Amino acid sequence: MAPYLDVERALTRLLREFGPPRKHVRPEYPFWRLQNDDVWEIPEADRISVSPSGDAYVSSLRHENAHGGFSSNVFTALQANEKLAVEIAYSLVDAHFPPSLHDDVLRAVGIDAAYDYVRRRSRDAAFSRNVLTAYDHKCAVCGFAVRMGNRPVALEAAHIKWHRAGGPDQIRNALALCVLHHRLFDAGAFTINFDRTIMIATSVTGHGHEGALGRFQAEPLFLPAHDDELPDARFLKWHHREVCGDWSSLVLSRR
Repeated sequence: MAPYLDVERALTRLLREFGPPRKHVRPEYPFWRLQNDDVWEIPEADRISVSPSGDAYVSSLRHENAHGGFSSNVFTALQANEKLAVEIAYSLVDAHFPPSLHDDVLRAVGIDAAYDYVRRRSRDAAFSRNVLTAYDHKCAVCGFAVRMGNRPVALEAAHIKWHRAGGPDQIRNALALCVLHHRLFDAGAFTINFDRTIMIATSVTGHGHEGALGRFQAEPLFLPAHDDELPDARFLKWHHREVCGDWSSLVLSRR
């Protein structure tokens, strides 16, 4: 059983780094709500004060020194089968994050990303080909277009609304991005305004920032030639809200 105070510190850090952008993170929610899935137990649950919605008050979790942990059968199964634990971890990451962030999330919780027992789902190759063709095989941000023979190198089709969040495999929900800008886009380091210019997050700093990203602030994207292939505002709005967070008000105000 893990003390809530320990879980609170670790989970707050993870939610801020990888969770949906919010003004306030609520590590007490998953700690308490996991009981509903019959895999998690809190021995002190009867002493915890709850809100009208049924969520535990964080002050009560702290005061009662609440502990939480897997039910005995789940704990025994995971302890006996390390492969099972890693497979579950991979399946959770795969269900909720784009592939560009998988290794970062796994490393942040102490799982070696190379320790891979999971057969990754094959992606729609036609989607990738169609997106790269629409963008003339160059990065929409920096114009990177290196080839080896006739094959583009380090260029990828990036979903605007993540596939894991129900984003469709459509050109209007995609950008052609080099590997660097794909990773930065999925991490929320930049987004695309409704006028299809680039908006850089104010939190992005550090050596190399200007050359890799800062110089593209307010610059237009390299876009497809056909209007029916341009980024759709519905998917851009999702990226503003769910990936970029509070600073997305800058984007929305310039619509």
